[in-house]
Amino acid sequence: MYIVIVGAGDIGTPLIEIATAGGNEVVVIERDEAKAELVASSFDCLVIHDDATVKDTLLDAGADRADALISTTDQDATNIMVCLLSKELSIPKIVSVVHNPDHMDIFRQIGVNTMENPQRLIAEYLYRSVKRPAIVDYMRIGDEAEVFEITVKEDSPIDGKTLQEADTAGLLSAEMLIVAIERNGGGHPITPRGNTRLEAGDLLTVYSGKGATPEITDIFGHYEDHD
Repeated sequence: MYIVIVGAGDIGTPLIEIATAGGNEVVVIERDEAKAELVASSFDCLVIHDDATVKDTLLDAGADRADALISTTDQDATNIMVCLLSKELSIPKIVSVVHNPDHMDIFRQIGVNTMENPQRLIAEYLYRSVKRPAIVDYMRIGDEAEVFEITVKEDSPIDGKTLQEADTAGLLSAEMLIVAIERNGGGHPITPRGNTRLEAGDLLTVYSGKGATPEITDIFGHYEDHD
């Protein structure tokens, strides 16, 4: 792929590393001279030291023939302008970091895929790790729903039951779905069926429309404070 990356800061630099390592043709636009020089000396990519909010700069970067553009600057206003110009140039895939959640709708209105401020996501992840240690990994979907990983504890309410038995016993609500089961560290997850029996030590991938609340994690034997 031909990818234009705008910004070589804390977000852009790891992205540049991943994109170049993946064999993509990468062009980076960075206004800060020191950052531009560092990227040019560190990665196999073309670096343009200029302002990406100017259309000619994007054209110099070959944006009119790019497969994708990713804007990673720390200013939402800059990212919005870059994305608007990218739409004018008919770049097929446009993605941007969004720092202020209030600006999400603006990006959606102009048809840009977005990623919330990664620093905030990391902060939420760290807080969750302290507050809810039972959750191995999670991803939020919308305002409440979450997909998370959790292990089945021995003698928990769901231990030893099939999914059908757990449903009959009222352990699995209508808003819950067990998506995958990893057993004994196996590399191939088990696809859950009604007659699949859960065992202590199973690592489950679970979808919950109400999130990973203490009432939900209790089912798997992780009894935590309900505050």
